[in-house]
Amino acid sequence: MAVEHRVFVAESSDGEIVGTFYLQDNQSGGGRHVGNACFVASPGYGAGRQMGEFALKEAQALGYRAMQFNFVVSTNDRAIALWKRLGFRVVGTLPSAFNHPERGYVDAFVMWKELLPSEQQAPGAA
Repeated sequence: MAVEHRVFVAESSDGEIVGTFYLQDNQSGGGRHVGNACFVASPGYGAGRQMGEFALKEAQALGYRAMQFNFVVSTNDRAIALWKRLGFRVVGTLPSAFNHPERGYVDAFVMWKELLPSEQQAPGAA
């Protein structure tokens, strides 16, 4: 819960905490216009999708021009599928960056999503 983090929780209908995430600048200085977030969710509640959607709206409200996830483990199929459904794309691969307890060294992805309407994006942005 560092000072620069904006921390949020997701609750089930009976008040049980079923997820949390933080939202922050991806980098300081010249990179602070790009948001970054980290999520943890209990399966079966839909908290991951709800937190992801909320994080994107909150990031836009805070003025971020894009959202970047720096380290999405390539074997985390559920997370990758969710982020792609929410409009993220893989823009980089970090070879063998994560030592998976069962699969050994696996890749990690850098994932990116523009947050500005297309007419406000810089030339060449996709």
